[in-house]
Amino acid sequence: MEMNREKLCTSKADGSSDSAYHCSTCHDDEEWSNTSRGRAKSRSLSASPALGSTKEFRRTRSLHGPCPVTTFGPKACMLQNPKTIMHIQDPASQRLTWNKPPKSVLVIKKIRDASLLQPFKELCVYLTEENNMIVYVEKKVLEDPAIANDDNFGPVKKKFCTFREDYDDISNQIDFIICLGGDGTLLYASSLFQGSVPPVMAFHLGSLGFLTPFNFENFQSQVTQVIEGNAALVLRSRLKVKVVKEHREKMTVQNGIEENGIVSANLEKEVGKQIMQYQVLNEVVVDRGPSSYLSNVDVFLDGHLITTVQGDGVIVSTPTGSTAYAAAAGASMIHPNVPAIMITPICPHSLSFRPIVVPAGVELKIMLSPDARNTAWVSFDGRKRQEICHGDSISITTSCYPLPSICFRDPVSDWFESLAECLHWNVRKKQNNFAVEE
Repeated sequence: MEMNREKLCTSKADGSSDSAYHCSTCHDDEEWSNTSRGRAKSRSLSASPALGSTKEFRRTRSLHGPCPVTTFGPKACMLQNPKTIMHIQDPASQRLTWNKPPKSVLVIKKIRDASLLQPFKELCVYLTEENNMIVYVEKKVLEDPAIANDDNFGPVKKKFCTFREDYDDISNQIDFIICLGGDGTLLYASSLFQGSVPPVMAFHLGSLGFLTPFNFENFQSQVTQVIEGNAALVLRSRLKVKVVKEHREKMTVQNGIEENGIVSANLEKEVGKQIMQYQVLNEVVVDRGPSSYLSNVDVFLDGHLITTVQGDGVIVSTPTGSTAYAAAAGASMIHPNVPAIMITPICPHSLSFRPIVVPAGVELKIMLSPDARNTAWVSFDGRKRQEICHGDSISITTSCYPLPSICFRDPVSDWFESLAECLHWNVRKKQNNFAVEE
């Protein structure tokens, strides 16, 4: 017994220095083998070597570096904060798994697109008859005459569970989502889930397809792999947006004259505040709306005024939204695994106003400037557009509910293939080489 105690104490003493300088999450999985695609890949997820250690850190193809050592020199260290804001996982290790086999699937089809009717029918027949799954479909999809009048599709249609947007809550009934269409179907799927989002498998059947990596030709094998839990994931961060509006009601004064004799047509009386919350995948856009004046909005970061936007407006986007409106406005493109929030001005009346990237987790607040000549308008992923008046505020921060998007290969390959195929990134004629002189 004493001998075992000595061995235990010796092992603890030998490992004490390593545990003090390694990230527990990374150190536990220092070496692991990825056999998802038939060949083993050895990856090192360890943190930087401990003080005095001679083991050299091996780089991976991850977009994130190792967990940083938080001791600086012989005496300085980072103050430990138990309230961790964000945990960043190596994107190469983000894999889909199921606690229980999935039984229900939500199929989202692009509305008013006749070319999607046949793929939609084939997918639903495959899910219901061959996989015995419960299929949820939006009610207005089944109202299409081509589906309603198809007698062969009738037996399958009777097995569907239908829902209506903004009326029925299906957040706790869906195991995973399949989108048929373009990028708009993925944005729509995100808007249906204001909390936790099921894994999303998006097929490219739309116009652009930057966020939809799957082709429909061999959908059976691809869907089967997802059901079996053999797929990579990219966690697309979303924005949690809170809009606080001063609730006003117009009170008409009889004959246009108040008791004190002052002529007035309409009065606005504040009777409370209206609070609305949204989960946004791409961007929040604040613009000048139909007004011809410049928009003047103040942007606060963690309660401090950082700038006033004078121009057509401002875009606050996620890394996923960096390749959308923000890219058209001159911002950089950011990989969806990078934890960040982008602030991009729209046609600013200043030569020095450049787009900036701030850390994920900060709280941004946008309000009309006190001397603004007109109101502003705000939209969330191009939807729910509404007017912002003096006294109203828009609070934006990183949501704790990301959208898990299923990858065709892996997060890195899919993203660069989308850049090349959809945006033709860095496509140009190659420069001629020098002729070899004899």
